[in-house]
Amino acid sequence: MRRSVATALTAATLITGAVTAPAAFATTATTAGTTAQAYSCRYSVSEPYAYAGHYSGTTVVPGSTVVTTAGIEAQCLLKRAGFDPGTIDGVFGSNSRAAAKRFQTMMNTTYGYQLATDGIVGSATWPALRTYVCYRT
Repeated sequence: MRRSVATALTAATLITGAVTAPAAFATTATTAGTTAQAYSCRYSVSEPYAYAGHYSGTTVVPGSTVVTTAGIEAQCLLKRAGFDPGTIDGVFGSNSRAAAKRFQTMMNTTYGYQLATDGIVGSATWPALRTYVCYRT
C-alpha cells in the first residue's frame, strides 16, 4: 500500500509539481491570525546536488499561490543556503522570491553565474541552488 501511494505521488509530482507533501512532514504555523502548514526539510546529498526530500527535479517552477512540492523544496534549500524564505509552507510568495533574488544575485556576483535575478527558481536556478547547498554543507 505504501509503495503504491509513494509511486502515485512521485508520478504526480513529476507530471505537475503540484502535489502537496504528506501531512506527516507538516506542522501548523500561525502568523498574524492566518494558519499555514509548515513543512520539515530532510536534507541529503548526492553529488553534485543537495535535496530536501520533497522534489528532486530541476524544471518545475514553484507556485506563488498554491502549495507545491517544488515550493517546499526550494524554500528548504534556500534556507539551508542561508537565504531565509520565511515559513516553509510550499507557497513561493514574496518572502521566498526575495530570498531567491538574493541567492541569484550572490551567485552572479560571487561565482560568475548569469542567472536572471527575478526570484524565480526555474531551470537555470535549480541546478545552481542544489549545487551550492551540496558543497556548502
